[in-house]
Amino acid sequence: MMSSPVAFSHSTLRVPVRLVSAMCAPYALRRGQGERLPQALPYALLQAWQDVPAGVAKPYTGLARALRQAFRVGPPQQSHARVLRASSCAQLPIRFMKKGFYTIIAAQFISSLADNALLIAAIALLSVIRSAAWVTPLLQIFFTISYVLLAPFVGAFADALQKRHVMFISNALKASGCMMMIAGVHPMIAYGVVGFGAAAYSPAKYGILTELLPAEKLVKANAWLESATVLSTIVGTMVGGALISTFADRFVAHAHLPLIRSSADLAMFAVMLTYAIAAAINVFIPDTGARYPNRLSEPTRLVGDFYHCFNVLWADKLAQIALWVTTLMWGGAVTLQLLVLKWANVNLGLSLSKAAVMQGVTGLGIAVGAAAAAALIPLRRSLRVLPVGIVTGAVAIAMAFYNKNLFPADAGIHVGSYGVPLYIVLAYPLMILLGGLSGFFIVPMNAILQHRGATLLSAGHSIAVQNFNQNLAVLLMLGAYALLLTAKMPAQWIIVVFGVFITFMMWLAKRRSATNERTANMHVLLEE
Repeated sequence: MMSSPVAFSHSTLRVPVRLVSAMCAPYALRRGQGERLPQALPYALLQAWQDVPAGVAKPYTGLARALRQAFRVGPPQQSHARVLRASSCAQLPIRFMKKGFYTIIAAQFISSLADNALLIAAIALLSVIRSAAWVTPLLQIFFTISYVLLAPFVGAFADALQKRHVMFISNALKASGCMMMIAGVHPMIAYGVVGFGAAAYSPAKYGILTELLPAEKLVKANAWLESATVLSTIVGTMVGGALISTFADRFVAHAHLPLIRSSADLAMFAVMLTYAIAAAINVFIPDTGARYPNRLSEPTRLVGDFYHCFNVLWADKLAQIALWVTTLMWGGAVTLQLLVLKWANVNLGLSLSKAAVMQGVTGLGIAVGAAAAAALIPLRRSLRVLPVGIVTGAVAIAMAFYNKNLFPADAGIHVGSYGVPLYIVLAYPLMILLGGLSGFFIVPMNAILQHRGATLLSAGHSIAVQNFNQNLAVLLMLGAYALLLTAKMPAQWIIVVFGVFITFMMWLAKRRSATNERTANMHVLLEE
């Protein structure tokens, strides 16, 4: 994995640590620690050029010469060699990774793309069967409950089998959930089956990297994995929107396909096939040879270990702040994900297919914000971004009052017969800003949690506790959202309620951090 993060679907909303350190590490090294990627990459590309057969390379020698002249590249300076090796930026990834690694990346991209398209398709299916508005958040609740209930056990399950087999089973379960929806099973129940598969998939996809690659290659490996996830999130939400568009409705009306009664069914069928493709790719992942004891036979011990790790993280004065704000941001993000779709429909008059584009745009903002944080905020200064969390809540409140009535009806950009209303044009930078602030905030906070978790426990135990807390917050906030919808509260004021809550809790976290700094040297804890 979510994995994440105002506009990501739940299973890929994992904008936490793994997105941060992983996705952003290739793009920028820490300030003052060596050459940046733009200086090292051209040299790496030209070094790799030497491996290309002469007959293949001949048509492109002019391009290689132009690259060499444009960047004036030579070997990176010796003084920077250690830093470049440590960050894995001085070598071209295709020479760097084992063959099976790219199979994992392909499977993750396709599975994550399906995850994001599925949410849009499932919401469309609820509209087809005329479900009440409060049922929509229950979709995510049924999806998330597996993450919470199975938190102490999914790691042991991933270790009990070969992880490629766990990933295959998980994608097969997701495909089965889609088939259930097509067959007429209520989307909430079927989406719960998908959530069960997603909960098992997350530890397997990260754990297999540690089995396949040595430790010094894991940063680059996670960068590939999370970059693929971010790209698939943006593409998946837009594909999901396209699959339920009016064009898709017309196609279904004329095609007369069995079991396909609407564009929502067509979208669900396409998502099911996508999961099946991902499962098929999982089969071709090589056996890493890693085998572990089957700990599933000791469920009581697993729960006890998890409880101990839970208490250790919350007792640490630094980890508790990071866990507090990432849990809060995660719960708010998944809830706001649904609220963005509702807001785009009510305030901007957009259909679900067009509102999905807003999610993709927000995902772009998250990626930009995460990259900026990785480049500008070193670990020792991570706590300085706490005010950004407060600003993020304030921007969410402002978003609630943004609507098409603020602009003249004919204002917009017109090219011939095609035109885009001004309120749509300006909504995009607003969503990019919201996503950018979220990404910029979550990256350093997750870096703190990753660092303290690995110091106090282990990376795996820390991630398990983090996932449990975040998904528990999702359940609680989605439950509150469903209650507010049942009470007929307008979407605008629901956003205000959540925005005020997030802003207030972020302010409390900042106060708590200041209190902790008076009793513990936070900078020393960051450097342990």
